[in-house]
Amino acid sequence: MNGMYQYPYYSDFHMNNRNVVFNPYVVPYCPYFLNSPAYSSDFRRWNGYIPDYVQTGNPVTELKDYGPEPFVINIERAAVQNNNYRTALWTGKHLQVTLMSIGVGEDIGLEVHPDVDQFIRVEEGQGLVEMGDSRNNLDYRRRVYEDYVIIIPAGKWHNVINTGNRPLKLYSIYAPPQHPHGTVHETREIAEAAEEHN
Repeated sequence: MNGMYQYPYYSDFHMNNRNVVFNPYVVPYCPYFLNSPAYSSDFRRWNGYIPDYVQTGNPVTELKDYGPEPFVINIERAAVQNNNYRTALWTGKHLQVTLMSIGVGEDIGLEVHPDVDQFIRVEEGQGLVEMGDSRNNLDYRRRVYEDYVIIIPAGKWHNVINTGNRPLKLYSIYAPPQHPHGTVHETREIAEAAEEHN
């Protein structure tokens, strides 16, 4: 077992710290000096395991549609990085993930999806959600903030309005997909024009 697993992290723990009581039932601190790499310089993969620092050490550099291939991402980081009104991040046969950025004082736009359930999570900013059975009867209103989710049943008219002082960053899951694979709409006006065209 010795050497089979190498910690892919840096440690802030000094190996000569005598204030720690060893407990064999708890994973011990990495016995390395301050800021020493806890993996060898040539260690990158171990039986298919990709160290966490490889996946999350740098910000996402390319936001595009990765579907329908298997995919893992830090969704909060991706949502905050996105500056487009809408960017499709993953489109499959049965669902779709899109990132959205709603400017200060702007909104998604009143809409309805007759055959699509929708999940929205707010990652940054605050807003107001309106929903109802018709465009003239939006009787469901709730304020949302970071870490809030919005569930929109198929057939419900809805809108999300940015009520804060910075862009509202969120991601949306549609089931089934709502937009073509690879969709990128830099602004709401571009999105509306594309939807009218389709």
